[in-house]
Amino acid sequence: MDADTLLFFEGHMGALPLYEKLEEQILTDIDNVRIKVQKSQISFYNKHMFACVSFARVRKKKDCPENYIVVTFGLEHKADSFRIDIATEPYPNRWTHHLLISDLDEIDEELIGWIKEAAEFAWQK
Repeated sequence: MDADTLLFFEGHMGALPLYEKLEEQILTDIDNVRIKVQKSQISFYNKHMFACVSFARVRKKKDCPENYIVVTFGLEHKADSFRIDIATEPYPNRWTHHLLISDLDEIDEELIGWIKEAAEFAWQK
């Protein structure tokens, strides 16, 4: 864990294990990944950004657990799942999805499948 990542999680240290598991899965399952830590998000790139982690507000504060991360990824289509908190189509056939993750078990095959699909979509742009 580098200093920039630790600084990103300052004030949210309870969410760090969620990020660590997600990062490990992404780096294990997807080739040629670069990670960029910014003030408001940690982005995952191949040719282009395909996913990011943030603390974006995707639910009302009262509906948010104490420790969580928001995982955002882009697909060519809208993923249909109760797990998706917000899905928008900023450009034709380019859907941005936001999921709130608060439990390690939520970093599962379905989520990683979407992220792998997003990485392939980004690579083809």
